[in-house]
Amino acid sequence: MKIIDPSILQKAKTWTEAPFDEKTRTEVSMLLKDNLRELEDAFYRDLEFGTGGLRGIMGPGTNRMNRYTVAMATQGLANYLIKSYPGEQIKAAIAYDCRNNNTVFAQVTADVLTANGIYVYLFDDLRPTPELSFAIRKLGCQSGIVVTASHNPKEYSGYKVYWNDGAQLVAPHDHNVIREVQAISNLADVNMEGNPALQEIIGMDIDTAYIQQMADGSLSPDSVARHAQMKIVYTPIHGTGVHLVPMALHAFGFKNIIHVPEQDVVSGDFPTVHSPNPEEPAALTLALAKAEETRASLVMATDPDSDRVGIAVRNRQGEMELLNGNQTAAILIYYLLHQWKENGLLSGKEYIVKTIVTTELLKDIAEDHGVHIFNTLTGFKYIAEIIRLNEGKMKFIGGGEESYGYLIGDQVRDKDAVASCCFIAEAAAWAMDQGMSLYELLMHIYKRYGLYLERLLSITRKGKEGAEEIQAMMTRFRVNPPLILNGSQVVRMVDYHTDMDRDMLHGSIQSTGLPKSDVLQFFTAAGDTITIRPSGTEPKIKFYFGVKGAIGANEDPETVIHRLDDHIALIRKDMGLD
Repeated sequence: MKIIDPSILQKAKTWTEAPFDEKTRTEVSMLLKDNLRELEDAFYRDLEFGTGGLRGIMGPGTNRMNRYTVAMATQGLANYLIKSYPGEQIKAAIAYDCRNNNTVFAQVTADVLTANGIYVYLFDDLRPTPELSFAIRKLGCQSGIVVTASHNPKEYSGYKVYWNDGAQLVAPHDHNVIREVQAISNLADVNMEGNPALQEIIGMDIDTAYIQQMADGSLSPDSVARHAQMKIVYTPIHGTGVHLVPMALHAFGFKNIIHVPEQDVVSGDFPTVHSPNPEEPAALTLALAKAEETRASLVMATDPDSDRVGIAVRNRQGEMELLNGNQTAAILIYYLLHQWKENGLLSGKEYIVKTIVTTELLKDIAEDHGVHIFNTLTGFKYIAEIIRLNEGKMKFIGGGEESYGYLIGDQVRDKDAVASCCFIAEAAAWAMDQGMSLYELLMHIYKRYGLYLERLLSITRKGKEGAEEIQAMMTRFRVNPPLILNGSQVVRMVDYHTDMDRDMLHGSIQSTGLPKSDVLQFFTAAGDTITIRPSGTEPKIKFYFGVKGAIGANEDPETVIHRLDDHIALIRKDMGLD
């Protein structure tokens, strides 16, 4: 029989009594009787309110997503908003995706906010996360919340908090909100009796404004008009893009949107996929089959809250080929900058933003077009912060990260798969005018700038033991860094947690110049980059590998890709990751 800490048992027993509802009491009582391992994971800690909010498995317990952990987090947020805006009528917008219980969590959030005198705009149905960001700015809100677990499996839900610029929380607000949430020790500290007079339902008017600002940014309307019948397969993977993405594509002028009926069904159970993540090939299986059936040239799939998009295009053999996030980012940024230049829009004060784990190819593209580039830590909130800091001084064109998230323009301050779908389709139409497919456009980019290849290795370790194992792996690489990788010396090590950028050859150390984060990077003499970071939203540790190879005059890019993949495999072996 499993033995667990008595304090965990005592904490769990309080959830079998009032004020917890009868269903919760029964579920916890069953765990106490039959499943102490699950009980320990549900109660061994409080669900962490991180810098982006909450995310966790749904169920009863202090380490779970449920109406009580949501209410306590919302009370902490309300307390901080009231302190930050004394004497003002504070306003907040709330959206939610398709996940099970999310309408409940959204209403609990609204009730706690209105109980604290905060005016709430609540969407009438599920909506994309980027539309929540847009709504905050459009409605003049001080804050916003979207109830989502993004692309996590079906057992998860989450809760992301935004500030008045429409971006996720950054310093000092992130840590200040965390302190306020941690100060809520029990339900007695929470005002849960909502005030209906302070709640307003919003919907179609925001949809129309959101899509219109997108369409106003079109860079190649004539190309779209010429290729309006281009066959595009789109799937929302059961999520919030089901209405908004087709509406936006039609607003751009695309008329032949092919649906995947099984995945147009809105469901938090995600019945057709194991995981609703467009980064995983299996999630696009049905869409790819539909593309073969219809001979479509482009497939696009968005995750449940429509902030990430995965695509597939036809290669030179006419087969559908999935592109990774770096490849899609390269196509988008090249298209945007080329058209800004072609349309005479570049003044020398424009910029793009990428994260430290995103392909360096974007840097080459930006420099070639005379456009500035900023590098940030992983997380779109840092991209949004760069946009905020440069408002009125420079113009943001676009940005992205390798994990399938991109942003075009600054009306939204988070990754936006709805807009990304529109501009990816527009880039395809423009490429057709140049006599190329999107795949051929990518090969053209590689030949011009060099072939950058990036691969990601994710290792999942669940539960308390898994979290400890992930931290042990970080400690191992931090204390005993690799010195030689595939025959090339490691010349530089960057530890963002300790703010240390070390020259491994000469021993000199300087600051990273970025906020502290549990991330390690290693750079080799051959020009390889290896980044290691625990996920902030999933029980995973991620290893990013970035390498570059030149393409010979008569060499096929696919041959170079295979050679670089072999190179990465040997690096992984030297790191003990095979």
